[in-house]
Amino acid sequence: MAQEYLQGKGIEVFLPLKKEVKVIRGIKRKVTVPAINSLIFVKAHKEVLQQAKMGVEYLQYLTRKKEGRNVPIVVPERQMERFIQVVMDDTIDKTYFSPDEVNLSVGTRVKVHGGAFDGLEGVLVKIKGKRKKQFFINVDGIVAVNTIIENVELLEVVD
Repeated sequence: MAQEYLQGKGIEVFLPLKKEVKVIRGIKRKVTVPAINSLIFVKAHKEVLQQAKMGVEYLQYLTRKKEGRNVPIVVPERQMERFIQVVMDDTIDKTYFSPDEVNLSVGTRVKVHGGAFDGLEGVLVKIKGKRKKQFFINVDGIVAVNTIIENVELLEVVD
């Protein structure tokens, strides 16, 4: 609903989607649903977005505390492009996490050189019970995407 409304106002949006099997009236069906509940990424000038969301109670900014005030979170464009690249690639197995589900401060910050993830930066971690290296792409403390890196030699440690 928010996506259609904002697009109708000429605002560029990105809604991460995933396929899920749901039982509808007793029949299993594969449906496309939002990957992250209640979260839509918007690319617009603040004034344009403020005008569009006036009077629409279900649209709210995601904010963080800064100098004692709640300020809307702004994702850098390059980081958003990389996030969209991973989300849109159907050949990559992904799991989505909210920041409180994964402690992204633990682990090594890495950049991938080559392969499907070329240029992506994230946090490399080992999850108990998994044999392969797990790679988290963090989008400015809003969401993290988890996938597997097969070839660890493609990684460069980032300071």
